[in-house]
Amino acid sequence: QVQVVESGGGLVQAGGSLRLSCTASSRTYSSAMGWFRQALGKEREFVAAVKWSGSSTLYADSVKGRFTVSRDIAKNTVYLQMNSLKPEDTAVYYCASTPGPWVTGNSGNYLYWGQGTQVTVSS
Repeated sequence: QVQVVESGGGLVQAGGSLRLSCTASSRTYSSAMGWFRQALGKEREFVAAVKWSGSSTLYADSVKGRFTVSRDIAKNTVYLQMNSLKPEDTAVYYCASTPGPWVTGNSGNYLYWGQGTQVTVSS
């Protein structure tokens, strides 16, 4: 089993930046990590994903060019750098682990989930 813990959420003005962190207890059963978000009253949606090997990343169209996903293998940690934030980015952001073998935006492929961190972007 993989335990996943997110951090780094908060309140920021539109146009600002935040960096979320996600630490996994183990990479043994984890091939890739994904970020998802869920706004109030909406379904959970895919944001970005990265393979631990660093060979592949995937982004939702809505965040391309603004968000960057990366990983630090030594720390078992993935990051989501969010720039040019918009009010519509407001959501609870979740990190999740998938055994892979490839990065995917399908939440059903992710087995282990964190509890989420709130990101609020004010206009």
